[in-house]
Amino acid sequence: MAEIGWPRMSDREIDEQWLERAVELATKNVAEGGGPFGAVIVRDGVLLAIGQNRVTRDLDPTAHAEVQAIRAACRAVGDFSLAGATLYTSCEPCPLCVSASLWARLDRVLFAADRHDAARGGFDDLEFYELFARDRATWPTAVESLRLDSSAEPFDAWLGKESRTAY
Repeated sequence: MAEIGWPRMSDREIDEQWLERAVELATKNVAEGGGPFGAVIVRDGVLLAIGQNRVTRDLDPTAHAEVQAIRAACRAVGDFSLAGATLYTSCEPCPLCVSASLWARLDRVLFAADRHDAARGGFDDLEFYELFARDRATWPTAVESLRLDSSAEPFDAWLGKESRTAY
């Protein structure tokens, strides 16, 4: 006898559902005085965390929606790795958020709007992507190396510590 029940959602429909939630969070955040960015992190169909842009509210240039969601998800699961999880975000992640996603070991990032939409809204995402393609000497912020005799000591200490947590 065939099982009777609701039709199973396709992977695309599931992605659209979670991505729509991220867009709703972003739109709600604008209404509440925040930036137009929202994010959700999901693993095995379970919502782990949400994030909304809190840059101006918290006076924290790193308080992007994706970073906020990653921080909350890591606290929720008790681990700095979010392997097996997907980040759904209302806009293509900026270089900061892409880096945070890589550090968090997320399996996947899915976004709605892109860097061109963000640029139209007055955000620097596109400019930063273009900046990273240029020589550092042309950057507005100097990023330079000054090698010390002690430069490698923290890494030597790390490698010498048997009880270190690898990441």
